[in-house]
Amino acid sequence: MKVKLLTTISFLTYQLSISQTEKLLQGKVLSNKTPLNKVEVINKTAKTSTTTNELGEFSILVKEKDSLLFFSKNYLFTRLKITTKDIENNNLLVNMILKPEELNEVIINKVEFDKVKISADNVADILISKNAKDLFWNTGVSDNSIREALRVSFPLKGKHKKTIEVADDRFKKLIISACPADFFLKNLKIKPEEKELFINFCEADPKSKILLEHPNVLATMDFLYAKNEEFKKLK
Repeated sequence: MKVKLLTTISFLTYQLSISQTEKLLQGKVLSNKTPLNKVEVINKTAKTSTTTNELGEFSILVKEKDSLLFFSKNYLFTRLKITTKDIENNNLLVNMILKPEELNEVIINKVEFDKVKISADNVADILISKNAKDLFWNTGVSDNSIREALRVSFPLKGKHKKTIEVADDRFKKLIISACPADFFLKNLKIKPEEKELFINFCEADPKSKILLEHPNVLATMDFLYAKNEEFKKLK
C-alpha cells in the first residue's frame, strides 16, 4: 500500500515538473502565405528572443501562459499567449499584417507672406480707370449697380510674419507601431475617452524622448505599464 502511494506521489510530482519545464516550440511566421524573414520573436515572460529564418521558421523555449511578441519594422505588432494545445501541436502559425504605407513627414516651421505694395498713385489710377467705365459717373444716368459696396484697405508699409506650428506626433506614432490596437483597453484598462489624456501624460515624461531616440518594443511597453500605474494614482 505504501509502495503504491509513493509511486502515485512520484508520478504526480513528475507530471507537475514536466508541465512547468520549458519546451522548445517550433513555429512559422507568414504574411498572406508568404514566409517572413528576420521577424523578431520575443518571449516577454522569459525575457528571451530569436528571429525567423528565410523560410519564416523559428524555435523558442516556452511554457504554458508565456507571452510571445512578434515584431517587424514593416508589419503590425502581434502578440500571442501560449496554451497547452500550442505546445502539444508544436507547429505555431503566425500571420502578420503589413502596415499601411505612410507619406513622408513634412514639417513647416515658418511661412512668410509679403504684402502687396500699392502706392497712393496706384490707388488713384485704379479709381480713375473704374470711374471712366462707370455710366453714372459720365452721364449721371443710373445703371442700378451697387457702388462702393466693398472697400478693401491695403497696408502700405511693414511686413507681418505668420508662423505655422506643426505638432510633434512622433511619440504617438511610436506607440501605435509598438502596441496592438486593443492594448490600451485590454492590457492597460484605459477607457477610450482617457486614451488621449494618457498618451499626453506619458509624453510629458522625459523618458519618452529616450524611447524616440532608441525605439524598442519591450522598452516601450514596459514604459507604458509603469506610467499606467502612475496614471491610476492620479484619479
